[in-house]
Amino acid sequence: MFNRRQLLGASAALVSTATWAKSSNMGLPEAAVMETAETEMAEGMTAYLWGYNGQSPGPTIEAVEGDRVRIFVTNKLPEHTTIHWHGMILPSGMDGVGGLSQPHIPVGKTFVYEFDLVKSGTFMYHPHSDEMVQMAMGMMGFFVIHPKDPKFMPVDRDFVFLLNAYDIDPGSYVPRVMEMTDFNMWCWNSRIFPDISPLVVSKNDRVRVRVGNLTMTNHPIHMHGYDFEVTCTDGGWVRPEARWPEVSIDIPVGAMRAYEFDARYEGDWAIHCHKSHHTMNAMGHDIPTFIGVDKSKVAEKIRKLRPEYMPMGTKGMADMGEMEMEIPENTIPMMTGWGPHGPIEMGGMFSVVKVREGISAGDYSDPGWYENPPGTQAWEWTGKLPDAIKAKDAKTQITPKHGNHG
Repeated sequence: MFNRRQLLGASAALVSTATWAKSSNMGLPEAAVMETAETEMAEGMTAYLWGYNGQSPGPTIEAVEGDRVRIFVTNKLPEHTTIHWHGMILPSGMDGVGGLSQPHIPVGKTFVYEFDLVKSGTFMYHPHSDEMVQMAMGMMGFFVIHPKDPKFMPVDRDFVFLLNAYDIDPGSYVPRVMEMTDFNMWCWNSRIFPDISPLVVSKNDRVRVRVGNLTMTNHPIHMHGYDFEVTCTDGGWVRPEARWPEVSIDIPVGAMRAYEFDARYEGDWAIHCHKSHHTMNAMGHDIPTFIGVDKSKVAEKIRKLRPEYMPMGTKGMADMGEMEMEIPENTIPMMTGWGPHGPIEMGGMFSVVKVREGISAGDYSDPGWYENPPGTQAWEWTGKLPDAIKAKDAKTQITPKHGNHG
């Protein structure tokens, strides 16, 4: 018996199980259909992507080590395609590299993949035909193979999500597939904050978080409030003697990392990519910096034509998180999301790990915001302050010479 697996933000129900990969001795499996997938990235923004079975990422396939799986793949894209089973050990002819290990799957045709699952772990799937376009359009998914022995590496909560990125101009719906560096939508499962679901766990649960990276850059995933150990890569399980404590794990391109922790500490704990631009939405590029610039006279003239005009960026960008400005069709504010104490001023690859006492095993519903016990939250100080030690000049401070310690 395995716990239900949660697929963050993939659909309204949030939970995706493998409906199209079954052991071949369990009857005919359902079909995997490669087709367009209209995807809500956040409320108010929809992307026209390509995916599997009507969604991007595709369904998380779950099976058990030792199973033999048969997967029917029907191509409803406008061009040929394949599926590569990333990181899995299987026959060469099932590896899914178009032109090398198999013919490309023509438009309207169905191919069959069938192979034994020889080891447990966390793997991904994606095309190996016109890969640049098809992955930029959202074609990817997870393949989780559970250990045959349920006593091996057991956990109480098991989360899985893919890091993916798109370049979608405000007001448009289709990603720019030729983009290589300047993406503006940094996503988990094609979702962006504030519409990425929280990771809800019960206090003292053993928790596993599996993260796969199919973007074009690395992502240092940082979780607040805890340290953890990396227990699995897409190469396999990490032996206990090879693990070490971390609070951030850098996930390379085309790789998966799974980490585990014991949920001892109640609270709402941020989890996010630590590249600051990756926790923003609809990032604009080549925008000048106006910090310290007096725009009052310019703003006065502009307001004669547009009374609603508000100058931004003279003090930073935090004011954007508080204002409800008119924005283009089919986009979302760059900084957004509200918490119990004001604007969270985030976007993109950001969510919250919500640890609470007494959550039932099958309950993944949002428990609301955490109320910090009295005396455990930062507060305003109105008393006398000690003198602050300030730098005397702009010179870089270095270690003093021997004998001169000031």
